[in-house]
Amino acid sequence: MYALGVFVMKVSSLTEIVLPSNYHTSGFLAFHQRDEMGISEIVQQNQIKKGIMWHDNPALLTITIEENRAKLQLDIDGDKSRYSHEALLDLVSHMLGLKQPVEKFETIYQDHPVIGELITRQKGLRIYQSATPFEALSWAIMGQQISLSAAISIRRRFIQAIGIQHSSELLCHPTYKQVIQCSEHDLRQCGFSVGKANALLSVSRLIDSGELELAIPEEEDAVNRLVDNLLAIKGIGMWTINYALLRGFNHLNGSLHGDVAVRRNLQYLLKQEDKVSAEQAETWLAHFSPWKALVGAHLWQQQSSSGY
Repeated sequence: MYALGVFVMKVSSLTEIVLPSNYHTSGFLAFHQRDEMGISEIVQQNQIKKGIMWHDNPALLTITIEENRAKLQLDIDGDKSRYSHEALLDLVSHMLGLKQPVEKFETIYQDHPVIGELITRQKGLRIYQSATPFEALSWAIMGQQISLSAAISIRRRFIQAIGIQHSSELLCHPTYKQVIQCSEHDLRQCGFSVGKANALLSVSRLIDSGELELAIPEEEDAVNRLVDNLLAIKGIGMWTINYALLRGFNHLNGSLHGDVAVRRNLQYLLKQEDKVSAEQAETWLAHFSPWKALVGAHLWQQQSSSGY
C-alpha cells in the first residue's frame, strides 16, 4: 500500500521543555502505551519513542521525562531542510497537554462543593494529545462502537499495512496522504467496517482537496464550523467528533456525558442511589462550560489506574 523510499540523510535534534511540578507523567505515558506490541510507540520507564511523519519524512520522536523536564529528540530520515526547533517544541507541548490552561480551571473550581476535592486531589491533570488531529480523528473512527482491544488491533494492522518505517524500525502513523492511496478493500483487510473505511477515506480525500482543514481552532465559532463539516461526512457522528476534539485539538469544552465511567463516578460524587443517565450527566456538565471535557476527564480518571 505504501512504497518505502530510500532516505539518505538523517538529522538529530535535542532540546527540552520545563514541566509543571505536578505534571502527571504516568498518565501521559499510559496514554501512549495502549498497544503492548509497540509497533509505532515504545514506552519504557520514563520515556516514549514514537514514529511520526515530519513533513512527509519518517521520523523518530523521543520524549524522556526526568526531574520535571521533558527532553526531546527528533531523528528524521531524509530531507532535514524543513526541521524547525520551534515546530518541535510546539508539537511536544501539544502532546503533553501543556497548551491547556488547567491552572485557571483549578483556581475557579478548587472550592466547588461537588468536584473541588477531586480536582484538588488530581491537581495538574491534563488531557494528553495524539501527535496530530488526523491521528486522533483516525483513532476515533476506528474506535466507534467496539471494544478498546478491538480498536487497538485495527489500528495496529492499519499502521502495519501502510508500512511507513523509520530507520529505527518503528512504524509511523500514516497521514491522509498515505490513506488516500488505499482502497476500501485495503482498509477492510485491516478490520475496518465498510462505514469506517469510507469515513476515513472521505476525511482524507476532503483534506487532500482542501475542503476540510483539521487545524486546531482557537475560537468556539471555528470549533462549531469544524463540527458541522465533520458531521456532514457519512459515518461520523458526535461521539467520534467529541473524542477527536478531546484528544487531538486540545478542546476542553466537549461533553463526555455518554461515557459510562464518567456517569458512574458522577453518581458517586452526587451520592445518588440511581444510576446517572446520559441526559442527567449532559445537563450537569453543561454548568462547567467551557471546561466540560476537563471536568469529565477528572471524573474519568477518578477510578482509573492506567490513564484515560
